[in-house]
Amino acid sequence: MTGANTNSGNRMVLLLIGGIPLIMILVATWLWFFVANGEFDLVGLLGTANRGSLVQPPRQLDEHTLQGESGLSVKFADMEARWAMVVPVASGGCDGACEKSLYVTRQIHVAMGKGFTRLRRLYVSPERAQDTQLTAAELSDGRPAPTGEFTGFLATEHAGLKVLTVPTGAYEVMFPEHATDTSTWYLVDPAGWIMMSYNEEISYKDVIKDLKFLLKNSGG
Repeated sequence: MTGANTNSGNRMVLLLIGGIPLIMILVATWLWFFVANGEFDLVGLLGTANRGSLVQPPRQLDEHTLQGESGLSVKFADMEARWAMVVPVASGGCDGACEKSLYVTRQIHVAMGKGFTRLRRLYVSPERAQDTQLTAAELSDGRPAPTGEFTGFLATEHAGLKVLTVPTGAYEVMFPEHATDTSTWYLVDPAGWIMMSYNEEISYKDVIKDLKFLLKNSGG
């Protein structure tokens, strides 16, 4: 009887071990369903809602047509899984608010230290970078704004920034807050969900606190 009980116990342990990954997948799927539909305030529960503003419900980047600089379609899901700071830029050029958002997100990215490689920056606009002009009078660090091509400015000042274009209608759906506050930029999770927005009223130190907390408590 003792041997039978031991074998039964061993089988039960093996079943439990084998079932843990499935249980984790089911729980994660259930949880994200409610987060994506705005029915579960995960970020607020984690205690970061007092800094960035929650986007409720989250918006999925890949629900819209994204194109790279070559004109080919791009899927966020095909990129290496990272959190992303997204700077939206409306048609008509990169003004002072646009340049400031690019500068601030770059400085935040660098300040993340070990978390640097788990973040990326995206520039998203309905206008191609080749057709865009930098209209800011000076850069955020006090230097005169360069007069050359905007693509050259991005390559020099913002190396590593991924430039994407979207149709005008999609841009308006993805970034409605930017229409009323052009200092707004967004945080996108590794699955491509636009989940938080920030603007010039939020200290970069508070943004860094949010990012460090999210990176610490996520696998992405």
